[in-house]
Amino acid sequence: MSSPTNNKTLWTGRVLSGLAILALGLDAAFKLAAPQLMIDNSPPLGLAPDPGLYRTIGSILLVGVVLYAWPRTAFLGALLITAFLGGAVAVNLRAGMPLFSNTLFGVYLGLVVWGGLWLRDPRVRALLPIA
Repeated sequence: MSSPTNNKTLWTGRVLSGLAILALGLDAAFKLAAPQLMIDNSPPLGLAPDPGLYRTIGSILLVGVVLYAWPRTAFLGALLITAFLGGAVAVNLRAGMPLFSNTLFGVYLGLVVWGGLWLRDPRVRALLPIA
């Protein structure tokens, strides 16, 4: 069984999770707005220049972010965000984007998502006893 969360660990997890929620929430908002610049840059990524596509992607991401922000559903939200970020990595890899800056950014963000959840939720620490 995992130990109770001390205050420093809990707040570190909340800060990491808050940063992830902010970044992914902004990403979802931009996708829902589907600005023309985003649509114009779709074909090089192998995506159709369709605002509806971006609104669908943004909606899926927003569901994951909302679930992640709510403590009772945070684990499910982290799973959905991980799936979303896997798709982002695949799109960037297919488009030949730079590896460490663009392509792996989804991996870095995923580590922040799971790290924040691991630090703030003793049930996740019990499932993934890393330390």
